[in-house]
Amino acid sequence: MLNVNSLPVEEPYVPEPQTDLPVHLDDVYQAQKVISDRLARTPFLNHPLLDAALGCHAQVKLENTHDIGSFKIRGSLNLLAQLSEAERAPGLVTATKGNHGQSLARAAALYRTACTIFVPENNNADKNRAMTALGADVRVEGHDFDAAWVASERFVRETGARAVHPAREPALIAGVATAALEMIEQTERPLDYVFVPVGGGSIAAGTALVVKQLSPATRVIAVQCENAPAMHYAWHHGEERPFAVTHTVADGLAVRVPVDYTLAFMREYVDDMLLVSEEEIFRAMRLYASTLHQMVEGAGAVPLAGATQMADELEGANVGLIVTGGNVEAATMMSALSGRYETVPPQAMPMYPLSSIDYGCR
Repeated sequence: MLNVNSLPVEEPYVPEPQTDLPVHLDDVYQAQKVISDRLARTPFLNHPLLDAALGCHAQVKLENTHDIGSFKIRGSLNLLAQLSEAERAPGLVTATKGNHGQSLARAAALYRTACTIFVPENNNADKNRAMTALGADVRVEGHDFDAAWVASERFVRETGARAVHPAREPALIAGVATAALEMIEQTERPLDYVFVPVGGGSIAAGTALVVKQLSPATRVIAVQCENAPAMHYAWHHGEERPFAVTHTVADGLAVRVPVDYTLAFMREYVDDMLLVSEEEIFRAMRLYASTLHQMVEGAGAVPLAGATQMADELEGANVGLIVTGGNVEAATMMSALSGRYETVPPQAMPMYPLSSIDYGCR
């Protein structure tokens, strides 16, 4: 796989300041009012064994404790509350690896709105079953998220349904950013660091927006998996290019094409961005199980993997970690707990080369 950290860059990429971002702090406060009647505040916990492992004071935001097991329900509830009856009437459609789909299905059901969800082949079977149980029409099409999204766009042209992209909706970003608002309110002293995962970028964008405006001295560190490095490369090098995605235990972060919409927030507010290996993610999953006794999916464990990588720098710091979800298949969790650290795909996952450009990532 291409090591994006080793690519030469003659001059550091310095983005232009953004003054026209589509989500503002007021939008996040409004979203908090909208969703507070339906969602309980999630815990922000500390454990001395986790502190000992990292050498700092670590507080963990447990978004896996939502009833659908993911932070994304915050955004979907905020979005559905803002859509008019006429906008909801033709139904909603999206593409997902799972958590976005579950949250949209749950919110759509609350508003009695039809919801069609396109998922890629070899998707997490448990997440597919959950979306169906929540009332969605789940359709399998395409070899990855980006291909499934193309199928959803075709569905929009055929039916007039309202498309909901998981990372290009202001209401979704404002909604998920309420988790960061809660962290700021729940911590007893200012956070020195906040670690957040990156896939499409909605939680990273929303978290960075809130943290940097309410606690400017806090360093926001975004973390992505090595097997899906598109956003990491775009953030560091200022060039948005697709990357072939290999199978990763952090399946919710497996995005082939970088999302410029959320990158704009990240370039404005994120302080640094890291890549973590599959083994580092598995170790983080196991550490959460042995300390906080939480079953955490790969994507949710990525921030802890990043913090572990930076442990020397974090000594004595007050650190916030976001566990974005807990929807993990039993076989994958067993692999993490056993210490074997083997990625367990639902089926053998073929590699699909990019049609026009191959960046050496297969």
